[in-house]
Amino acid sequence: MSSQARVTRLASRALIAIGGEDWRSFLQGLLTQDVETIGPGELRFGALLTPQGRLLFDLFIVGGQGSGEGDGCRLDCDADRRDALIQRLTMYRLRAKVTIAADEAPVLAAWGDAPPAGAGWIADPRLPGLGLRGYGAEANPQATEADYDRHRLSLGVPGPADWGEEATYPLEADFDLLGGVDFQKGCFVGQETTSRMKRRGAIKSRMLPITFDGKAPAPGAEILAGKLRAGEVLSGLDGRAMALVRLDRIEGAELTVDDRPCLVERPAWMGA
Repeated sequence: MSSQARVTRLASRALIAIGGEDWRSFLQGLLTQDVETIGPGELRFGALLTPQGRLLFDLFIVGGQGSGEGDGCRLDCDADRRDALIQRLTMYRLRAKVTIAADEAPVLAAWGDAPPAGAGWIADPRLPGLGLRGYGAEANPQATEADYDRHRLSLGVPGPADWGEEATYPLEADFDLLGGVDFQKGCFVGQETTSRMKRRGAIKSRMLPITFDGKAPAPGAEILAGKLRAGEVLSGLDGRAMALVRLDRIEGAELTVDDRPCLVERPAWMGA
């Protein structure tokens, strides 16, 4: 990593403010992450799934409005889909005493050595190497979001460009390994499928980084083990991409993508 912190505004992310006396119980029954115990200034990674257990919205839950003061929380979500998430939450609200509103504060990210300190900066709960996320924090961005995505991909962490719309199970997207699912919290939307996959070890595919020479293949490009389909490219940069791969077809296999040799990496944070 860089010898000093790099800071960027994440224009692809936006915030939703959640309040009202029932906000904890309301979100607790919906999200993959435990909301009941989150405190002011805490940050947790999670998702809202479809009833069938596929990823619908990835999000971060920022306790105490992200400032360490007051009750309620903010949801850090995909900016292009914020209105859709507000609409979905409103549909689930029914008679719960909950307020749901867009919040226009920027979302920041910082990584590298000597990270910024002060109000609004919170460690990314997925992986220490990802650095900090900033909510209402003071900063002077000098990096781009593309720089941040390059850093995230170097650590082998998938991102929103890899999910697709209602196409991916959270365990395929490594949410269980990145702290995005609390299997002890009780019911949430899509829990039955998610818990069954975890319990039975029925995870046939996972998102893993691949390396190759040259430009990134187009999203959807096939990864082949001989003539067998072993996965597909999701998003990437020159020399490195994220892919959804069949775990039973990559071990010891000579893999290719676009007729080029490629290698699958298994980041240390994934364990054995």
